[in-house]
Amino acid sequence: MANNLVIQTDFGLSDGAVSAMYGVAISVDPALRIFDLTHDIPQYNIWEGSYRLYQTISYWPEGTVFISVVDPGVGSDRRSIVAKTTQNQYIVTPDNGTLTHIKDEIGIVEVRIIDESVNRLPKSGESYTFHGRDVYAYTGARLASGVISFEEVGPEVTVDSVVELAKFVPTIDEASVTGNIDILDIRFGNLWTNIARTLFLQLNVEYGDNFEVTIHNDTRQVYKNIMTYGRSFADSHLGEPLIYVNSLDNLGIALNQGSFAKAYHIETGANWKISLRKVPKVIYN
Repeated sequence: MANNLVIQTDFGLSDGAVSAMYGVAISVDPALRIFDLTHDIPQYNIWEGSYRLYQTISYWPEGTVFISVVDPGVGSDRRSIVAKTTQNQYIVTPDNGTLTHIKDEIGIVEVRIIDESVNRLPKSGESYTFHGRDVYAYTGARLASGVISFEEVGPEVTVDSVVELAKFVPTIDEASVTGNIDILDIRFGNLWTNIARTLFLQLNVEYGDNFEVTIHNDTRQVYKNIMTYGRSFADSHLGEPLIYVNSLDNLGIALNQGSFAKAYHIETGANWKISLRKVPKVIYN
């Protein structure tokens, strides 16, 4: 193991929940290196928890252990699992859809149910509402520090049995491509889609090409306008929209020095779709 433990939750930092998880992990092994992925996942938003793992995990060394706690079903019969990825990393999480993007985009090779008769914080009593501390931090720390092996987490289950959220697959025709608005680049309000650059390029596009961009959810059309495909934000004027390639090599939509999401009240998830249709350039005489 890499002795690295990376934690994400929807707990925020306004109380002691995250600190308690740190304390449990350090009590297992004071030499553990603990890092925060984020604790600002919107409450109960499993989709965003899934995406933030996908956004981050590939940049960490083999053997790194991730803990993800976005767990609206805590205390129910949902499973607590540890998944091993194709990149030899481990994710400790409730089995509630948090692994959707990892399973689809990176790959999972093995999954084990956490045996709480062994891998549960001693003296945690009959509490069933803080598995992040009592089960996930404890098990993740033991795995990351080498106290237990992956095989000692608990019994193996099939990868196919892991819960997945609905996920829209991008489509393309001769002149347009349609995908999903997966997530926001939160601080700046940019939209991150699941349309891969390689798929987009099948429309024979070049920087400077114009596209009619349409955004809709399950109930209505939210946005429709023409914008340009650019290399970077410098390719648009202040306040203008732009199509660009984000850091995950997928298409993004931005408003130069503004929040596109706030300006047009855009949200994310499986019911938010975006279409880009190539339109002819306007040539002025």
